[in-house]
Amino acid sequence: MFKALLVASLLGLTFVPSAFAEDAMKCNDTSMMKMKADMDKMTEPAMKEKKTMAMKEMDMAKKSMEAKKMDECAMHMGNAEKAMKKM
Repeated sequence: MFKALLVASLLGLTFVPSAFAEDAMKCNDTSMMKMKADMDKMTEPAMKEKKTMAMKEMDMAKKSMEAKKMDECAMHMGNAEKAMKKM
């Protein structure tokens, strides 16, 4: 019984990364334009620091995309999204 439980647990874990991968930012022009539009909506003075951090991450994402480093680009876009939502 223990072996069956262990095998079932391991099989369940194999599907977890694929579920999280769907939530990852895609590194393409469309996603970048959407993020830029979201940043442009951040006009309140209290959001200035968040916007600045997000813009830095987006600049790094753009450079990574131009260098064809898509994993790095997606990471920076995710960081930009987190910076915009950080409270």
